[in-house]
Amino acid sequence: MFGEAQVAGTAKRLFVHVLAVLVAVSALTLAGPGTPRAEAVAACSGRLVKTLPFRTGTLKVYKNRQYACAVAVANKPGARRAMAVSVQPRGGRAAVDAGRFTRQAGPVTVHALNRCVRVSGSVAGRGGTTGWILC
Repeated sequence: MFGEAQVAGTAKRLFVHVLAVLVAVSALTLAGPGTPRAEAVAACSGRLVKTLPFRTGTLKVYKNRQYACAVAVANKPGARRAMAVSVQPRGGRAAVDAGRFTRQAGPVTVHALNRCVRVSGSVAGRGGTTGWILC
């Protein structure tokens, strides 16, 4: 019939397949399949202080007492395309979210208590920048 090595090999393959399925289910449970980013616009706390429209989207800047936050939102959500948003506090490093997204890049938040920030964003190669604001 079946040799001991053959049964052990089959059991090992079965174990690997079951483990792979469990890992995939766990990943989907934690991340969710295709989690939409539309609700992230509301993730920026504070008030809207600057809206910079450009040909393919809009750069939105929010500010509360301690933080500045920005998102770059596409005019026409749909296919994945290159998008980026960055916020740089004066004297600090820029926080960046860049990649291929369907709706928006960001939100990106930096600590900006009593500091100017420079914000830039792009959608599909077109974009805009604010220069130093919130001083």
